[in-house]
Amino acid sequence: MSDEMSVLRDLIAERDIRRVLVRYCRSMDRIDASLGYTVWHEDGLADYGRFFKGTGRGFIDWVCDLHRTMDAQSHQITNTLISICGPTAVSESYVAVSLLYRSDGAQLLMSGSGRYLDNWSFRNDRWAIDERVYVHDIAHTRRVEPMDVWGLRDGSDRSYATLGALGRA
Repeated sequence: MSDEMSVLRDLIAERDIRRVLVRYCRSMDRIDASLGYTVWHEDGLADYGRFFKGTGRGFIDWVCDLHRTMDAQSHQITNTLISICGPTAVSESYVAVSLLYRSDGAQLLMSGSGRYLDNWSFRNDRWAIDERVYVHDIAHTRRVEPMDVWGLRDGSDRSYATLGALGRA
């Protein structure tokens, strides 16, 4: 394969991996388990330390159940480093999360940040995670004034109508 073709292949792989990472955030915030399942390969593993250890699919089920007990959540991924090696890749992505929930009549906001250390492979015509290790860096919780949340956490959120089929891309 020519050098130009190799570079192009790697650029497309990196773009595809970044899209999967964004899809992960979308699946978390919209509580969209079926979208979340596409982030891992069927045999993919998730290690979130003391929070969760198991399959990627099991993690999606667990976290969606947890998020349904909350008022809102927001995930962002930044500072992503990706290294491609043919049909495999590794990445480190910084993640920031905000979780809005109620406890003892008070509304609380938990803000945290950490990193996803992901091993990827290209199988069945798609990039997906083989193994994720979450490294927890910072978290704090504070009481906040009750507030309305406009975003909906399911397929009725306006973004699904706006993006249509692209919402699954």
